[in-house]
Amino acid sequence: MPVRQNLDNLAEVIVVGAGLAGLSTAIHLAERGIPPLVLEAHPEFAGGRVSGGVEVEIDGWRFRGEHGVHGIWSPYRNLQALLARHKIRPMFVPALEETWIYKRGSKVKRARVGTAIRFSPLPAPLHYLNLFMRPRFLGMLGIRDWLSLPLVWWSLLWGVGIDPFAEDQPLKDLRLSYLVKRWSPAVRAFFVGLARNGMAAEPEEIPLSGFIAFLRFYTLLRRDSWAYSYMPADGGSSLVEPLIQKLESMGSEIQMGTRVLKITKREDSWRIDWQSEETAIMGYSLTKQIVLATDAPNTSKIVANSPDMATKEELFWPRGMATAVVRIWFDKSPTPGAEGGIFSGDFVIHNFFWLHIIQDQYRRWHRATRGSAIEVHIYGPPELLEQSDAVLLTRAISDVQSAFPELRGHRIHQIIERNDATQTLFGLGSKERHLSINTPWTDIFCCGDWVRHPTPAFFLERACVTGLFAANAVLESRGLEQWPHLEYPKPETFAAFIERLMRRGRRSRRKKRREAP
Repeated sequence: MPVRQNLDNLAEVIVVGAGLAGLSTAIHLAERGIPPLVLEAHPEFAGGRVSGGVEVEIDGWRFRGEHGVHGIWSPYRNLQALLARHKIRPMFVPALEETWIYKRGSKVKRARVGTAIRFSPLPAPLHYLNLFMRPRFLGMLGIRDWLSLPLVWWSLLWGVGIDPFAEDQPLKDLRLSYLVKRWSPAVRAFFVGLARNGMAAEPEEIPLSGFIAFLRFYTLLRRDSWAYSYMPADGGSSLVEPLIQKLESMGSEIQMGTRVLKITKREDSWRIDWQSEETAIMGYSLTKQIVLATDAPNTSKIVANSPDMATKEELFWPRGMATAVVRIWFDKSPTPGAEGGIFSGDFVIHNFFWLHIIQDQYRRWHRATRGSAIEVHIYGPPELLEQSDAVLLTRAISDVQSAFPELRGHRIHQIIERNDATQTLFGLGSKERHLSINTPWTDIFCCGDWVRHPTPAFFLERACVTGLFAANAVLESRGLEQWPHLEYPKPETFAAFIERLMRRGRRSRRKKRREAP
């Protein structure tokens, strides 16, 4: 097959991947006068997991597909600063309430939990105790749940006292199942539901370091960290498409449908071999510096195919998780309630969002027809996701109708979309084996929500922040002005006190062990 060169001249910087991390890197570089070439494997949609998708038409109404990412959380300070700087400020929809729906056998119980955590009068990390002041939440608990509360409390304290990022605590080979194995059924189901919705995996798969870091960033240290808003209109595409327009207006090019195969070192540059996803044409580009902004599974493939990127030690790669997104339309609205929430217990679906409450097009359709639409996510286990679309749809519909029986007999349409195994199951590898912004290879940098960096951020914010730091690494190598990074709010006073106390205790124990004969 003939190989063609992509560019007549050497590119200054090439960013591999046009997800949020790659777009963050590219736009920060372009603003400093270095518009990079961006290579994106998907033939149609940039943005990775916040990209748009194919449209669905129902009775003349068109609804755009998505990958299932909806929330902009209050700690996403750097992402929001990037959007504000470029005047990308869509009308976000503040989250009002989340419901926990728990099924055991044929019994389905529910309790509103979002406001109980966000607006608790108790300081973090005691704010979870406010859940036990809600009668419906109490009604979901049994005697075993009450007896296990001291163990649950001690587990949460462990999370307050350990910062996996800052302390270099990979907690090797420990999984979430280790932390919750002795908890009572209902309380375990609630926290496993939270973890599964955040980490997209079963407790036997979730690295404990990742879960603790997730819990600390989103809720454990501050009550207001649990506040978030929904993306409007077409979801993530309402952020991604304006970013791409800004990027292109500053001279950058995004080359779609270009899958990078391998990277080769030349005397004073790097060669990137790629293949067109649509035409299968092979090509290559030359560049001085590279930013790898792809997900962990694809980055590992590129490194494995590139002999010049071999390392002495085998690198650590966080797993990529496959997921499924199901949308169901009804000709009737459900009983008024929360706009979203989590499922746990005997459900196969794991969370839900009422799209006619949070997204513009669905709201307009609802006002015209009085219909409703729900989106639910399925995060596994793998053997469940291996089942056919028809089986998954049937089981998801059954679960939705079990949770919302007033909608039985009112379904008018349903679709399922499967996401490739690229959603990061975050875990922490050792410093020597887990790729960070500055890689073992000269003039190659890395960013993404899976990359090792001391920032406590997660998911969209982590992608944006590591993209910023990757851009700064390029700028530093050229002696150019770097971008500032916004720090995150400190833990609440009581949480900070517990954190200091537990760290002091661990240091004292380590000292005693060293001094022991």
